[in-house]
Amino acid sequence: MANPAGSFIWYELMSPDPEGSKAFYDAVVGWDIEPKPAGELDYRMIRRPDGGNAGGILRLDPAMAEHGARPMWIGYLAVDDVDASVEAAKADGATALMPPWSVPGVGRMAMIADPTGGIVYLMKPEPPAGQPDATSDVFSVDRPGHVRWNELTAADPARATDFYTRHFGWTQQGSMPMGPAGDYLFLQHGGVGIGAIMPFMHPQATPRWTYYLGVDDIDRAMAAVKAGGGQVLNGPHQIPGGEYSLTGIDPQGAAFGLVGPRRGDAA
Repeated sequence: MANPAGSFIWYELMSPDPEGSKAFYDAVVGWDIEPKPAGELDYRMIRRPDGGNAGGILRLDPAMAEHGARPMWIGYLAVDDVDASVEAAKADGATALMPPWSVPGVGRMAMIADPTGGIVYLMKPEPPAGQPDATSDVFSVDRPGHVRWNELTAADPARATDFYTRHFGWTQQGSMPMGPAGDYLFLQHGGVGIGAIMPFMHPQATPRWTYYLGVDDIDRAMAAVKAGGGQVLNGPHQIPGGEYSLTGIDPQGAAFGLVGPRRGDAA
């Protein structure tokens, strides 16, 4: 695909109950997740209301769980050379959780944990047949149904910032104070704000990426989270620009975020 290296090009939910995840996220976000896997692998595409894809859901089976996998969202970062990128990341303190492998018709990929413990996939995708310049649009700064913000919680935000800016062409400009814990560090890629790195806010925190899903109405979505068996952890809070965000845990145990307008404000 033609996305620049360092772009988020895919998002994947590992869930022990894809059917339950479909019911939850379809109601919360407005997606239409495939009810059954299309191939031999239990993998379901996440279809957006506009007809595009928002990512996929992989069934988390007992064998994966025995090896330490847990319900979670994982982002995919585009790289020009997966093998070289993994070696460079390892030399800079990252861990290769899944060494590079190739999937015919899909591309080459690997899973790493950055030096602070945040988990991401690295991927060199194979373009669809006849579409060498195809691009991924799973990330959008402002559209519902897409991931709109990528947020890493890290014990050492400065170390994480150095790693991602060094290896993926990101920049870090601007910050927001978060009290004694430190600052909320804004990230950019190609001049576009893609997310942030934040410090641990409590002793029980763990390193993780949280992906904020765009919704049409934060209050409607929050009600759907609660009705669907999810848990709201924080928010909704108003963010710069006037919209609102919240974080939560889905019924299967994966952390997620939501961002969108409060329609009642326009009444």
